[in-house]
Amino acid sequence: MAKLYFRYGAMGSSKTANAIMVRYNYEERGQRALMLKPCLDNRDGDHMVGSRCGLRAPCNYVEELDEIDLTSYNCVIVDEAQFLKKEQVQKLVKIVDELNIPVICYGLRADFQGNLFEGSTWLMAWADTIEEIKTVCWCGKKATYNARVFNGKVVRSGEQIMLGGNESYVALCRKHWANGQLSPEKDA
Repeated sequence: MAKLYFRYGAMGSSKTANAIMVRYNYEERGQRALMLKPCLDNRDGDHMVGSRCGLRAPCNYVEELDEIDLTSYNCVIVDEAQFLKKEQVQKLVKIVDELNIPVICYGLRADFQGNLFEGSTWLMAWADTIEEIKTVCWCGKKATYNARVFNGKVVRSGEQIMLGGNESYVALCRKHWANGQLSPEKDA
């Protein structure tokens, strides 16, 4: 029986690298995995998914899902799933329930202000299995928050969606996120 999985973690927890490895594992066993991401994420180029550690894989966009014959795939993998809309998550649920194809989604749970993203909200509500991919804060505790950083300081306001990597975001534990402390020497 297929399931809808939501694997979430803070920035830098290797979500994309995990997604690419899952795709590789399916293909290594002679099965087909469809890699998807929302089209607003263009950081890695057209129809490409890329991890910070250098792994890359071709992908389709979630917005192209209606044009794809899913019956030839054994698995669907979605990167940057926090950016999905409710209707897109509903389509993924139908893929699992009606086509019996597992769907594995990777993404952030919450934004830089600690608020859930739309995609994450519905994945938390409807996923059959929810798994945390862990990473650590500079202090060694589990990092669960994504601090947006500008000019070496934690930013508390702005648009929910601002694409960026290590130059714009730092994963922190709750205490250091709340305090805006980016390292032992730097305070908010």
